[in-house]
Amino acid sequence: MKKWIFRGLALALLLTFFYFLFACGKKKVETKLVDAVRGDIREKALAVGTIEPEKEIKVKSIIPGIVAEVLFKVGDAVKAGAPLFKISPNPTPLEYVEARRSMELAEVTMQKLKSDWSRQLELYKTNLISRSEMDATEGSFKEAELRFRTSSERLELLEKGRIRMSNRDIDSLIRSPISGIVLSQSVFQGDPVVPLTNFQPGTELCSLADMASLLFKGTVDEIDVGKIADGLAAEIQIGALPDSKILGRVDRIFPKAKKEGNATLFDIWILIEDPAGATLRAGFSATASIQIRERKQVVLIPERLVLFEDGKKFVEVPDGEATKKVEIRTGLSDGLNIEILDGVKEGDKIVERPPREIK
Repeated sequence: MKKWIFRGLALALLLTFFYFLFACGKKKVETKLVDAVRGDIREKALAVGTIEPEKEIKVKSIIPGIVAEVLFKVGDAVKAGAPLFKISPNPTPLEYVEARRSMELAEVTMQKLKSDWSRQLELYKTNLISRSEMDATEGSFKEAELRFRTSSERLELLEKGRIRMSNRDIDSLIRSPISGIVLSQSVFQGDPVVPLTNFQPGTELCSLADMASLLFKGTVDEIDVGKIADGLAAEIQIGALPDSKILGRVDRIFPKAKKEGNATLFDIWILIEDPAGATLRAGFSATASIQIRERKQVVLIPERLVLFEDGKKFVEVPDGEATKKVEIRTGLSDGLNIEILDGVKEGDKIVERPPREIK
């Protein structure tokens, strides 16, 4: 008797399982209808980059020494010619001794040639020597005098850090080459300074830029670069300023590509024309949408509704209680919506099937 009871329960459970299995399998697939509407569509290319000043100047010194004083703070607005650093000469003992001995030797040479010039002048006045001999002696004396003056000025510059010449002052103050904002400071009081020469780049002291003239500097994919031209309008979105939309225009596209991972990218510069009242800072991360083409008041549908079969494009439309496929021709796409050139009119209903479940 118990055996039959267990068999009955097992049969009931099995029938219940198959009932729910077939009931779920026959669940009606829900669809919804989407209207074809009329509107504007823009084809855009996306560039990723940062906000940078159009011109950034690296300030360097032509005088070696130690930073004695810093005359600004990062972020200050400075005028062209304003003092930035005071450099204190810091010659080695050997350099100082060589400079002094060079001046003393030049002075001895000059005094000797001056005496020779005085004697030659007396001889010339009595017609005992020719004019050419007198000119040669006078030239040697003036050359020695110039060497002495150069040696004296070099020693004074090493000792005091400044010198007064006949036409201008030479000092150890490093001045701003442009009017702009101080972006960064690389040396501080007490730091050594290596001068800029033809053989070495020298120590970078600080950087300056005119923040009134800014660029978006970024990269664009090779797929889009062929569609972009100089002068196209762009809208720049800055991550730190999500509510601000900055307007710009393509300034230049670099002719040579570069590789980043498996992507081929081209550098692009976009000149910012309207900052929209936002305070822009150098180095802001940003994305730029470059408007390539635009269509106004055309028939649009969501691009996700387009079906592809055998190289043709279709959409599903209602046909009584069933649906049918209609072939279409498409135009511009912005990634979300697509322009319909033929096959669907404004107000037509398009079937949107639910997304397939991943099993």
